[in-house]
Amino acid sequence: MRRIALDAMGGDYAPEAPVKAAVEAVEKWTDLEILLVGEEKRLQAILGRGKPRVNIIPAREVIGTDEEPVKAIRTKKDSSLVVAARLVKEGEAEAVISAGNTGALMTAGLLIVGRIEGIDRPALSPILPTTSGGGVLVLDVGANVDAKPHHLLQYARMGNLYAEKVMGIKRPRIGLLNIGAEEKKGNELTKETFPLLQKESFHFIGNVEPRDVPFGAADVVVCEGFAGNVLLKTMEGTASALFNNLKEVFTSGLKNKLAAALLKSSLMNLKKRLDYKEYGGTLLLGLKGAVVKAHGSSDERAFVNAIGQARRFLELEVISLLEKSLKEEGRDA
Repeated sequence: MRRIALDAMGGDYAPEAPVKAAVEAVEKWTDLEILLVGEEKRLQAILGRGKPRVNIIPAREVIGTDEEPVKAIRTKKDSSLVVAARLVKEGEAEAVISAGNTGALMTAGLLIVGRIEGIDRPALSPILPTTSGGGVLVLDVGANVDAKPHHLLQYARMGNLYAEKVMGIKRPRIGLLNIGAEEKKGNELTKETFPLLQKESFHFIGNVEPRDVPFGAADVVVCEGFAGNVLLKTMEGTASALFNNLKEVFTSGLKNKLAAALLKSSLMNLKKRLDYKEYGGTLLLGLKGAVVKAHGSSDERAFVNAIGQARRFLELEVISLLEKSLKEEGRDA
């Protein structure tokens, strides 16, 4: 039985969305148990009568989105996020999912769950949508805004393993995010990282420009957190602007409304392909437990997908595989 701790107080639609998602998830996956962490009375009121494999773990405090992460983790010991992370630390759960304060979740991951030996800094690693529908794994999108070349090398190794084992890609294409495709392009970080990636046994394809990422130029894109976060938010904003403009066009007159009716199915498929909710959450790769950051505006469907993502991550034993791989690389060094 897989046990996942769900911070039921984090996110714009908490606690209703995570509670409903927990019920749906255990109905969908019979090998799953969800530990709902949060204010007991509120959660019980939404959950109603006892649900098999959905249990409430009381937590009296909530960490707000505007709170300073380290201070919040240290002072709010009974917050839903800290209690959920502690369940993973103590072996009561294998994964924690939260749509709350991103910085606090990352801090809890580092200070409570702990890093895998051989990983200096974990990476926030979402799968971003591509035109092919396959998605691209990006490491890092904000866990570390300042990184050194050996950190990016670690991201590439983790990304390669994740793409192989979880995304099912044989020999994933690893790209280094840069302002140009030429080897000598970029800042000191990318120039120093390039030869390190070249020496690895994985399939390094060189530099990848941001404009090519949505078109599936690589299966895994490696970058430091500042550039990765800019890439992530630019893609989210572009997708949102695109659909807002399409909505204006298709509702501007009778002829356009008729065209929209004919294209409704195709437009819905396109929106689904570009919707972050379909990709679940963002894994914080490099920790001893599965830590998943769900989008702040996650609804029930997004939470269910995040739970499914964590379940698959656990099912494939990615952490054990990563630890084994790092030990082998250490012996070979």
